[in-house]
Amino acid sequence: MIEDDRHEYMLKAIKKAEENFLSGNGGPFGAVVVRDGEIVAVAGNCVTSTNDPTAHAEVVAIREACKTLDTFDLSGCEIYASCEPCPMCLGAILWARIGKLYYAADRDDAARAGFDDELFYRELSLSNDERMLKPTQTLQKEAVIVFDKWVETTDKIPY
Repeated sequence: MIEDDRHEYMLKAIKKAEENFLSGNGGPFGAVVVRDGEIVAVAGNCVTSTNDPTAHAEVVAIREACKTLDTFDLSGCEIYASCEPCPMCLGAILWARIGKLYYAADRDDAARAGFDDELFYRELSLSNDERMLKPTQTLQKEAVIVFDKWVETTDKIPY
């Protein structure tokens, strides 16, 4: 029974991916967030329709789930993605504290379709000086002061 539900959630994510690109809303990606056997959010990629490079299906679904549940902490939720999440989406899933990730197609499938997921995964495995985008650190001491103040604050909402 639970396995059947998982298949249904994944099929819903895959169907959303197909509907999404056929409607011209964005790329062929869909995501479903579930908590306690209830679908909380279903979303497709809307990068091109919103001109927002962060509007991947998983991120949009997380945003919708957070609004629906009125929380930034999605502990106890599962996410079903039509494709293995890119590094940005994986980061969002981890930050949202989602407890279980299921995906269908993988990063190699995405690369064959012309998406950069594998390239970005490779980039993250490199040291800063080996990456295409070489970051430069500046004003670390000034920034650390803000963190020190955060640590000392007693009325903050940790996340």
